[in-house]
Amino acid sequence: MLKIALTGNIGSGKSTVARIFNILGIPVFNADMVAKELYTDDDVIKELVELFGSNILTSKETIDTKKLAAIIFSDKKALKSINQLIHPKVLKKFNNWLDTHSNNEYIIHESAILFENNLQDRFDYIITVSAHQDLRVERVMDRDGNTRDEVLDRISNQMSDTVKCKLSDFVISNNNNDMLIPQVMEIHNRLLKKQKF
Repeated sequence: MLKIALTGNIGSGKSTVARIFNILGIPVFNADMVAKELYTDDDVIKELVELFGSNILTSKETIDTKKLAAIIFSDKKALKSINQLIHPKVLKKFNNWLDTHSNNEYIIHESAILFENNLQDRFDYIITVSAHQDLRVERVMDRDGNTRDEVLDRISNQMSDTVKCKLSDFVISNNNNDMLIPQVMEIHNRLLKKQKF
């Protein structure tokens, strides 16, 4: 079984591409979603409060994700601390998930910050979804209701599109006039052929 990483910066359309692979019958592990779910775990909440203080909690003692995001996207040390806490837990869940999908020809591990966390060597091939920065900013502003500055703050914590594309085996372009399905199908067919070598 091949392990394929799917990455792309915020607003690139990575999740849309993941859904297409899923429709093709390929299991997709969404690392970002698993990481978000961990924020509701009591032990993780306790560790986050130890790191950042109780002001990151809501009145119901849950994590206020907007307050937490404001801290970690304006402070690289805070971002590193949270990654060191969350990502080993995500990887453990991924390894357990892998055991249940071992009969597939390949699987997809979807993660926005694959390279930033030096996880690329764990995968056989890497796919990056790329789009122009202005377009990505617009998409995130429309999707999440963030201001342009908030989106640019997040982008500043991610490796550039250009570097990610150079480090990848496959690049999917997702600008306004790009057709996603033919690009995904081509990669899908090539991965199936590689599996049979």
